Amino acid sequence: MEYLLQLAASPTAWVALATLVVMEIVLGIDNLIFISILTNKLPEQHRQKARRIGIGMALILRLGLLSTIAFIVQLTAPVIEVLGHAFSWKDMILIAGGLFLLWKATTEIHHSMDPAPEDPKSATSTVTLGFAAAIGQILMLDMVFSIDSIITAVGMTEHLPIMIIAVVVSVLVTLLAADPLAKFINDNPTVVMLALAS
Repeated sequence: MEYLLQLAASPTAWVALATLVVMEIVLGIDNLIFISILTNKLPEQHRQKARRIGIGMALILRLGLLSTIAFIVQLTAPVIEVLGHAFSWKDMILIAGGLFLLWKATTEIHHSMDPAPEDPKSATSTVTLGFAAAIGQILMLDMVFSIDSIITAVGMTEHLPIMIIAVVVSVLVTLLAADPLAKFINDNPTVVMLALAS
């Protein structure tokens, strides 16, 4: 309790919290854009549920990663060297995540430019598979963005309560922005193309 009171009385802690909240919100919005693009492909009645599941999983993953903070710190230590460049587990995870995002963005752009014809006979089975596939891909996105988020948090402050507050606040902001952002993306397909291309 005394430790928390000292943090609350420290201007430096408040500055770190404000900065970290802003950075976590930016990372959360990036995550939310991809979640919105994925869930907008689901039937209308499943979209909000899928978005909330995705954002909820992001919170659970981030809090879970924070509980293994000592392990997360070790991820930044170099483990292999290729052509004179040292790579840590963090680097390799982010490279794999970046390749996944690149594949996903390319797939979405291709689908938008050249959509495949739908088979009306398979509409019923597609809903279940579509929902499960969306949740699976959202989980992959959450993993990538959560690791990036927590490594950013660890790099900015050594105080675990500040990290937890920043993560919870950013996820709450993301949750509030989820439906309006998804609607905006759905109504403005050009924005989807710009988001995927960037």
